[in-house]
Amino acid sequence: MIQTPDIGPAEPRGLCTDCGVSRMKDAKACGRACQFIAPDYPRFEGRVHGRTREVGDEVFFGPFQAMYRAEMKTPKPGAQWSGITTSLGARLLETGKVQAVLCMVADPDDVWRPKPALITQAQDMAQARGMRMGYAPLLALLETAQAQGFTRLAVIGIPCQIYALRALEADLGLERLYVIGTPCSDNTTTENFHQFLNLLDEDPAAITYLEFRTDFKVELRYNDGRQRLIPFLSLPISDLPRDFFPLTCRSCVDYTNALADITVGYMGGQGEQWVIVRNARGAEILDTIADDIRVSAPGSAGKRAGAVKGFVANTERAAGGLPLRRMPDWLRPIVSWLQPRIGPRGLEFARARVEMKAAETVLHLRREVPAKMKNMIPDHVWQIAKPYGLVPGAGEQPPTDEPDRHKPE
Repeated sequence: MIQTPDIGPAEPRGLCTDCGVSRMKDAKACGRACQFIAPDYPRFEGRVHGRTREVGDEVFFGPFQAMYRAEMKTPKPGAQWSGITTSLGARLLETGKVQAVLCMVADPDDVWRPKPALITQAQDMAQARGMRMGYAPLLALLETAQAQGFTRLAVIGIPCQIYALRALEADLGLERLYVIGTPCSDNTTTENFHQFLNLLDEDPAAITYLEFRTDFKVELRYNDGRQRLIPFLSLPISDLPRDFFPLTCRSCVDYTNALADITVGYMGGQGEQWVIVRNARGAEILDTIADDIRVSAPGSAGKRAGAVKGFVANTERAAGGLPLRRMPDWLRPIVSWLQPRIGPRGLEFARARVEMKAAETVLHLRREVPAKMKNMIPDHVWQIAKPYGLVPGAGEQPPTDEPDRHKPE
């Protein structure tokens, strides 16, 4: 069974991705739940994982016990990759570990628009497969779950949703909560996404699949079975409005969904999916599909520094707009051919993207809302951005005599 109940209107907010908290009865809970006010990752990492991120790759990706390249042995039809995320949700329902899964399905009037749903039957998780683009008030359905007496719940969400979920978790009265996170950094409205599709193809309605791949290409699939690959450098980025991505997404500090029990994405996968098991619950979740999934150690190749430096320079040059790589048209095919061969791959690609997001956060907040920087930028983001000359200036960090809100509980 899939429930997609009507949800009340959102309370007006400044920096907001409409995670759903403002639509709940206690809309003021946004003040303590929102990732875009004063995120406190050390406190929540300590509570959720038993410790904060340490050295090495944990600085980039958050606390973890294990990382894998992974794919379902039998890929699921309609899945964005091979169907790991929805398979996890289905198995949690099948085994009775949860009574419902809170996730996204397609809006009946627009296959690209996400719609929050409570799913209680394993076979219905198939309706949650595929990518959606846009904002959707996922967490508003926590009240629906409570009203129906669900005490064992799984939530599949993006970082800003999961941060708010963790902030509210203690008040939900749940016997058990399993959190499956997907990485995210560059969301936009569904309307903006349709504008992007219109620029990619003369018949955008025929596009059924879009994915930004780790080989520096965008993959399109069509309703007649065709496939098309577009190099990143050939995308019509210059034709998009400057505010195509909102400031919230341009200042995201949690690309890899560090507060999930398990993160399932693609950045470190090199053509397969990338799974980050963060704690014992994450290991328990992954174990539910152990017989159906193929895992191996993630790879890493290439050097990221040059790509990240170029991105930082282009972002600074764009002065708040979309970073455009300046090069002659004749050179673009050559660079597009070289990128997947000598550019960062696997975990090095993932590190590059996290560094780009850290730099983007600093540069955009510094330009648009500098007064918010001291509260919005966690210490680990400054640590990631430092090798590229981005260090905190006066007033960009909390005063040293201010009580340390970043100590774990």
